[in-house]
Amino acid sequence: MKVSVIGCGYVGLVTAACLAELGHEVIGYDDDPGKQAALEAGRLPLFEPHLEELAARHRRSGRLRFRREAAEAYGAAEVLFICVNTPPLPTGDADLSALGRVARYIVAYAPPATLVVTKSTVPVRTTPALAARLASERPDNPFQVASNPEFLREGTAVRDFLHPYRIVLGVSSKTAEKKLRAVYQPLLERPFHCPLHQPCTEPPPPVVVTDAVTAELIKHAANSFLALKISYANALADLCDLCGADVEKVVEAMGLDPRIGPQFLRPGLGFGGFCLPKDVQAFYRLAERSGYDFSLLWEVDRINQQRVTRFLDKARELVGGLGGKTIAVLGLSFKPDTDDIRFAPSLAVLEGLLREGARVRASDPQAMEKTRSLFPGVAYTRDPYQAALGADCLLLLTEWEEFLHLDWSRMGQAMKRHLVVDGRNCLDPAVLKASGFTYRAMGRPG
Repeated sequence: MKVSVIGCGYVGLVTAACLAELGHEVIGYDDDPGKQAALEAGRLPLFEPHLEELAARHRRSGRLRFRREAAEAYGAAEVLFICVNTPPLPTGDADLSALGRVARYIVAYAPPATLVVTKSTVPVRTTPALAARLASERPDNPFQVASNPEFLREGTAVRDFLHPYRIVLGVSSKTAEKKLRAVYQPLLERPFHCPLHQPCTEPPPPVVVTDAVTAELIKHAANSFLALKISYANALADLCDLCGADVEKVVEAMGLDPRIGPQFLRPGLGFGGFCLPKDVQAFYRLAERSGYDFSLLWEVDRINQQRVTRFLDKARELVGGLGGKTIAVLGLSFKPDTDDIRFAPSLAVLEGLLREGARVRASDPQAMEKTRSLFPGVAYTRDPYQAALGADCLLLLTEWEEFLHLDWSRMGQAMKRHLVVDGRNCLDPAVLKASGFTYRAMGRPG
C-alpha cells in the first residue's frame, strides 16, 4: 500500500521504517526544514535501537522515502498516519496546533477516499472532531478518519511495533477497518519474518476493534495506569524510608502475584519522557472537563514531581551540603537505550545541583549533546570513570547497562569520597559496601 507518515519524531520514524519493513511504500514528511533535510541526507535526528539499520535498508530498497514537499507527501497516500507532537500546554491540555496544520494540508492535497489515521496521542474525541472538520471543508471528498493509537516504548520501539501486545483500531466503517487490517496484515500472519529474529513464531497479536473515542481513551487509560504503578511504588519507597523497610523486597513479593505483575513496580526517580507526564495531565484535564473528579491522577503526578526533591535531599544529607562539592552524574536520558531528555528527571537534578553551587561532571552514552545545549556549565565526558574523578559523591540517574557493571574498585580509586546515591535502585548494595562505598537509594535501608 502507499502510506504517508506525517511527523518524523520517535513515533513517526519508527512507524515509517516498520511499515516499510512490512512491505508498504512509505513517504515520511515533517514540516521542520532542518529535520527534513537531515532525513533526506540519510541522518536520523534521534537514537533508537535498530531504527538506523531498518531505515537505511528501506531507503536503499526504495520503500522508504522522505520528502520536503507537502503536496507529494499528502497527495500520494492511500493511508495517511498522523504522528505529530502534541506537547502539553501550561494548563496541562494537549497542544493540537500541529494537528490543525495537518488538517489544512489534508484538505489541500489528499486524494479522495484517503484513510486518515491519528496515531499521535490526542485528547478523547479529537478524531471525530477531525473527521467533522474534513467533511465540512471538503464535502466533495469522502475522507475516512480512524484512530490507531501507538504503544511504543522508547528504547524498544522497533520491537514493540513489530511484536505488539495488541493492535487497536478505532473505526467508524467496515471499509476503514479492512484497510487498516491490510496495513498490519504481515504482523497477523505466522510465521512472520522479523528482522530482529527470523522467523517469529509467537502467536499473532489480538486486534481490538472499536470506535475512535474508545480507542483514544484506551491509550490514555493504559499510560495513566502505568504511571500509577510507578507512583505507587515510589509512595511505598517513601514509606519504607520512614519504617526502615526494603521497598525492593516489597515490590518483588507484590509482583509475584499474577494479578499485579512486576512490570512498572520500579521505585526510583519517577517517570519522565514525552509520554507519561503529559498524558497523565491531559487525561486529568479531560476528566475535569467531562465533570469527573479523577483526583487519583492528580496524586500520581504529585508523587512523581516529589521524586527529585527527595532524591536531592538524600544526596545533600549524605555529602553534607551540595555547595562547592564535585558531583558525578551518570545518566541523562529519561530511560536507557534512548537519547531523549524531554521531561527527564535528570534535568531537574542538574538544575538543583547547579543552583546550590555544586560542580557537576556528567556521563551518558547517548544524551550528552542534547543536555549540553541546556546546561553548558556541566562538564561532560563519555567515560564514567572520568566523570567520577575527584568526586565527592556519585549520583546514578539512568540505568544504562554499562553503569550496572562498573568496576567499583576502580571507581573508588577515582573518587575523592566513596558516596553513591542510586536514583534507580539498580545497583547491588552488597557490592558497593564491599568496595568501601556508603550507598543510599530510594526506599532501601542504608
